[in-house]
Amino acid sequence: MDKTLTIYKNEGETPLECLERFRIEQPQYNDAVLSYAGRLDPMAEGVMLVLVGEENKNREKYLSLDKTYEVEILFGVKTDTGDILGKVEEVRNVPTEKDVNEVLQSFVGPFVQKYPSYSSKTVNGKPLFQWAREGRLGEIEIPERISEIYSIELLDKRFLSAEDIIVQVRERIAKVKGDFRQEEIVASWECASFLSAKMSKMPEGRIIRIQVKCSSGTYMRTLAEKVAEKLDTIGLAWSINRLGYGSL
Repeated sequence: MDKTLTIYKNEGETPLECLERFRIEQPQYNDAVLSYAGRLDPMAEGVMLVLVGEENKNREKYLSLDKTYEVEILFGVKTDTGDILGKVEEVRNVPTEKDVNEVLQSFVGPFVQKYPSYSSKTVNGKPLFQWAREGRLGEIEIPERISEIYSIELLDKRFLSAEDIIVQVRERIAKVKGDFRQEEIVASWECASFLSAKMSKMPEGRIIRIQVKCSSGTYMRTLAEKVAEKLDTIGLAWSINRLGYGSL
């Protein structure tokens, strides 16, 4: 039996749901001890490395592997999670004065990154997302880590109307099971009548697609927000696709 497996996590699944689906599709692994190395958020999709049996003892080696992602950044909208599975906090027009390529290249190299408030990083015995949902982030210090981006490449630019964005948000969030505040989140995208009004004024090229090669633990949601910030606007990770691990 293989020591490691590479499987594909679909958008909307949690890593655990992906493993459960894999066991159904591959019953020969029903009795094997399986775990994943490097989680993906529910709205992210892509390659997930699974450790089998005794290989779980070498977990730390796999957790430190570099990653490659393809990410779409939606400019002009901010949520409390940094992706679409979050409550809309702000909508803003998108300035176009700055050179996107130049801004992207400024992120290449090591940097200090705070963990997203909606992440599984544990603080005082409780994951950050729980502190956030309880409205108690002010009681703790959000930890930081050193990450490194090896390269960023701009792949594409495209435009989505405000109406298309809302339709896709509804459809994509509907894939998510469990309690992720789905009703509140969809309502926050839908009920803000100002959203359509402001977004309809935004220029084409509002979404960019990039490929990122980076060290383990680099959060694409945070990167999307930081890229937008350097472009004098706000933004979020519209989509995240993990293409691979290190040299695997």
